[in-house]
Amino acid sequence: MAYKRVLSIQDVSCVGQCSNTVALPIISACGHECAIIPSAVLSTHTGGFEGFTFKDLTSEIPKICKHWMKEGIQFDAIYTGYLGNVKQIRHVAKIMENCLVPGGPKIVDPAMADNGKLYTGFDEEYVEGMKWLCTQADIILPNITEACLLTGTEYQEDYDQDFINELLGQLDELCGGCVILKGVSFKEGYTGVMIYEAGFCSYYEHELLPNSSHGTGDIFASVFTGALMREVGAVNAACVAADFTVDSIKGTADDPDHWYGVKFEPHLGELIKTLDEGTRED
Repeated sequence: MAYKRVLSIQDVSCVGQCSNTVALPIISACGHECAIIPSAVLSTHTGGFEGFTFKDLTSEIPKICKHWMKEGIQFDAIYTGYLGNVKQIRHVAKIMENCLVPGGPKIVDPAMADNGKLYTGFDEEYVEGMKWLCTQADIILPNITEACLLTGTEYQEDYDQDFINELLGQLDELCGGCVILKGVSFKEGYTGVMIYEAGFCSYYEHELLPNSSHGTGDIFASVFTGALMREVGAVNAACVAADFTVDSIKGTADDPDHWYGVKFEPHLGELIKTLDEGTRED
């Protein structure tokens, strides 16, 4: 296995098991060097905690990029998650332009919305900025709410295969690369991911768990990125990411005191074993 250097650009929530505190251990467990740019530093994530601290690091990002360019530092892949504002989106695009090895994948998780609503602090300008960033990406990983925002489609809680197919087609036009659509459910008790790449569509279905958890989207995206850089292909990487996320949620369900995230760390050994032994066939 080739040793890769992956850059993760998203916030650091010091407590909360999300964003870069998820990306660092997971991508490292996949056998890669994981470098980071923190878009902001928070004492905790914003879901359920009160009085958290927040330090915006937008002004530091171009300085980091300038130093890396001077040192000739480059990355085999760049993965972006939660970004705080439109300025950061522009900074990220410059880093992709100047610090990515030729042919390295640009992976964008447009983390900005869920359950039909934008996250607090985001507006239409941010949506347009994220839409533009997705046009620069090779792989995007939206959920259905984000997919609707990116394509100007009215969000539907109840949908059918035709609705999903239309979304995938529009996302493909936007990105022109690989689309991983998360949280796609066609029957009660199950959900899954749609993988659309080069005109081919695959669906990986798994159990829909009754308990929701913070940070699961970040876990999925981080495992996907780490597995993809093992050259297993997008479909296998999505399957591995989905299984790992489900196992992590199950492993936390019996601990009501751990409401702020999921216990993914005990499952890292199994993730390493899965990747070393080979991934499931589609």
